[in-house]
Amino acid sequence: MGYFRPHPPLFAPEPYNDIYHPNDVPMPVRAETRELEARQHPYLEYELNHMTGSLPDYRVLPRDGEFYDADLRQMRATYYGLISKADMFLGRIIAQLKESGTYDRTLIVVTSDHGTQLGDHWMFSKRGYFDQSFHVPMIVRDPRNAADAGRGRRIDVFTVSVDVMPTILDWLGLDVPRQCDGWSLLPFCHGDSPVWRDAAHWEYDFRDVTDSAMEQALGLEMDRAGLSVIRDRRYKYVHFAGLPPLFIDREADPHEFRNLAEDPNYASRVLSYAQKMLSWRMVNDDRSLTGIKVTEDQGPISRDDGRPAETAPLL
Repeated sequence: MGYFRPHPPLFAPEPYNDIYHPNDVPMPVRAETRELEARQHPYLEYELNHMTGSLPDYRVLPRDGEFYDADLRQMRATYYGLISKADMFLGRIIAQLKESGTYDRTLIVVTSDHGTQLGDHWMFSKRGYFDQSFHVPMIVRDPRNAADAGRGRRIDVFTVSVDVMPTILDWLGLDVPRQCDGWSLLPFCHGDSPVWRDAAHWEYDFRDVTDSAMEQALGLEMDRAGLSVIRDRRYKYVHFAGLPPLFIDREADPHEFRNLAEDPNYASRVLSYAQKMLSWRMVNDDRSLTGIKVTEDQGPISRDDGRPAETAPLL
């Protein structure tokens, strides 16, 4: 089941339009001014100076492009109201599952395709490299008795969207194709603590086939208009195909305001994370036909090397 909202345009029907009062909504995480924020990186500067749209589209606010706190608070309050509306619909589905007697034999996975900036770092919509655009919910309920040991458990590890498919296949008792990059989350549901990946990765392609204005402004070819991120508990490294990198020390700078990529004190760490990024991309290259051989008598044969969970996810 998929729900369109929360999503622009940000209009919430009653009673969800006033569940949250704007004065009770926290303000975005951002630098003191948009100009200060933009100094972090040329890509960010371009994005902040070329946002268009209207308040309901949550891309840029009216009044000559100036951002007003009251508008921001109302926008965020409306967004929270739409979250509550989605929560209500999920509750109706769960109630129906219970009424029909299928709740205790249904795997439930709740997640989202992306996050949103909602004014954080003076940005709106989903874009860039900040956590707000890529941090999404991940709730898994395995109804079987084997999951009783982990019932209601919260874990603090890096899960990613590609873990959803292996989780579902594992629950169904089906083989996980070798080409899957993700890993089943069911061990966590069963109370186990497997050795797991130590970082999250994401990528953002900001090319626009119909409008090359950003590429021209930044001096990029279309195929270089992209970025890759490796983010662990302390550091975040952002590699641009055609622009300087970013390096953030999240322990010292949890809101990610300072780019340390050119700081000589971090030079060795920047190199280390660039190497980690290269290794990750090599391991996760397109493997649609990797490990498959077409034989004369048996047709295509796939070799499964076992992908040992105790080591492989650490990549």
